[in-house]
Parts: sequence; structure tokens; C-alpha cells
Amino acid sequence: MGAVVDREAPFYFTKASEHCVLSGSSISYPPGTTNYHYEMELVVAIGRPGFRISESRALDHVFGYGCGLDMTRRDLQSLAKEKQRPWDIGKDVEQSAVLGEIAPAADIGHPDRGRIELRVNGETKQSADISQLIHGVAAVIAHLSQYYHLQAGDLIYTGTPEGVGAVKPGDRLEGSIENVGTIAVHVREAI
Repeated sequence: MGAVVDREAPFYFTKASEHCVLSGSSISYPPGTTNYHYEMELVVAIGRPGFRISESRALDHVFGYGCGLDMTRRDLQSLAKEKQRPWDIGKDVEQSAVLGEIAPAADIGHPDRGRIELRVNGETKQSADISQLIHGVAAVIAHLSQYYHLQAGDLIYTGTPEGVGAVKPGDRLEGSIENVGTIAVHVREAI
């Protein structure tokens, strides 16, 4: 995304749970932006509570995995970064956490590789392998649990491959992660 990657430690932002919408939905182009972006991501669904979890035990806390879209008002996020302010106005946006069906780890295991792709109107925009995540799932869970009591039902979006870009009303986004699932959403005019 044009920024230097920090491999020292993961960093986080939050989205309110009411901003989650299911795959197959039609989402509104949000107000206050002219640069609304998609970010295709592997999502981890926590299945049991934990605090200060070791990396070696982190996957024991995972219920399953799904496909997610972290939709972002990029212009507002960039302005906040520039002014060294929180990213909330760019990230915590209504209907901005699109979620595909969660595949239980009991059925698919804990995927550490597999093709992740996103298409906009049929054209591939993102294509990589989840093995290229900057921080693996177990490392993210272990790190995050040092600061928060993780709860069953928590969702962790794990990061996006290169190729993020803007959408406009009328666009259809379709994505997939090999051996995990699929996701689709339609972007409609602002209401």
C-alpha cells in the first residue's frame, strides 16, 4: 500500500460489531469520502476466551476461518495518518466489515497457505498466498491477547495483499481464499 512494512509488531484498529455485514449483501457507498477502498483478508473467528495466550497455544482458541473485506475510506485514513490521528473515521465505517461464511477449523484445519484473490467486476485486483501474511495467525492472536481478553465470537481480520484499490457505486466484488471460502458484495449508491 505504498508504506514501509513494520515487521516488529502487529498493530490494530477496531470496527464496531454493528458494521459487520454478510457476504451477498449490498452495501452503501459511505458519506464523506471519494476514495472508498477494498481490502481482501483472511478472517479468524475466536472460539473460546483467552488472555495472555502463548503463540504455541493460540490456534487452540480458533473456531474457524472466513473471507473478509475491510472496506476503508482511504482519503480519510490518509488524512488521519498525516496528522498522526486515530484512523477511526477511515476504518470504523457502517457496513465496512464484510464477512463470508466461517469454515470451522475442525473441518478445514488451520490454513497457513492458499491463494487469496479479489475481483472487481470480474477483473482480478488482488492475488497472493496467505503464507505471505506479515504476521501469522498464531502470532497475531498471541500478541493481541497480551492487551485484550479475547472472547468467543471475536473476529480478527489479518491483513491484505497488495492491490487494494477504490470502488464506485455499481461495482461487484467477489473474492475467495483457497480451502476457506468465498465472499461477494455489491456497492450501491449512497443513501
